[in-house]
Amino acid sequence: MLRVLTSALSLLRPRRPPGARSSASDGTTQDPEIQVRALEGPDKGITEIIMNRPRARNALGNVFVRELLEALAQLREDQQVRVLLFRSGVKGVFCAGADLKEREQMNEAEVGACVQRLRGLMNGIAAFPAPTIAAMDGTALGGGLELALACDLRVAASSAVMGLIETTRGLLPGAGGTQRLPRCLGAALAKELIFTGRRLSGMQAQALGLVNHAVAQNEEGNAAYHRARELAQEILPQAPIAVRLGKVAIDRGMEVDIASGMAIEGICYAQNIPTQDRLEGMAAFREKRPPRFVGK
Repeated sequence: MLRVLTSALSLLRPRRPPGARSSASDGTTQDPEIQVRALEGPDKGITEIIMNRPRARNALGNVFVRELLEALAQLREDQQVRVLLFRSGVKGVFCAGADLKEREQMNEAEVGACVQRLRGLMNGIAAFPAPTIAAMDGTALGGGLELALACDLRVAASSAVMGLIETTRGLLPGAGGTQRLPRCLGAALAKELIFTGRRLSGMQAQALGLVNHAVAQNEEGNAAYHRARELAQEILPQAPIAVRLGKVAIDRGMEVDIASGMAIEGICYAQNIPTQDRLEGMAAFREKRPPRFVGK
């Protein structure tokens, strides 16, 4: 347990920020399917990953997954990223799930490798050191919902449709759905949703606790994005090291018994004691002024 926790804490150490922000690595002029956008001004610290594969409804194809893995690898080492927001550049859809047209051309060994790669992608999103938010303004089915489940927080348009529908295709969730959905909703309800392949609206998902917030969709089709950005803005001014350590403590503590979880919390708290931000928080309280956290 301590070895795993040490590995997670190592992600919090300052590293050299990456230079290029392009997620593509092959030098082609084709529009990337994954775009990275670092916001500026008062929203500096919020970085968006924009999924943009309109012809396949953001399906998790080989190029899409490769570019997303590359983007995450760059951003993971960038200490300027305080919140990572996943959104769609395709109106009416978040992510349609696995690319079944690609999958149909694979042999059994290739299918196994493909699903393993997707599982690794979702694990990478879940282990991202800064808070992650999924802005679900449209359909999120199968692997699309698994991607959202890998995020820390989820915001959905009330009209969005989501579900782990793999059993309706002769499959079962293979990129974390059978593990993250019961941790989110409890085993019995997760089994019901997976066994039936049921689709939920954003409002139904909020009522069950699957998403944090559901909002009425607007004419532009980006209401969930705007609410997710507001949520990111609430996180932005807080002490970034404390936020990241809080994430580690919660995520690791949820996997163990309460006594071990308390030990994990203690380790994380000890990591925060020497930080400049802790001293700044104390000084700001004493001087009755807003704190100015710098992430050190």
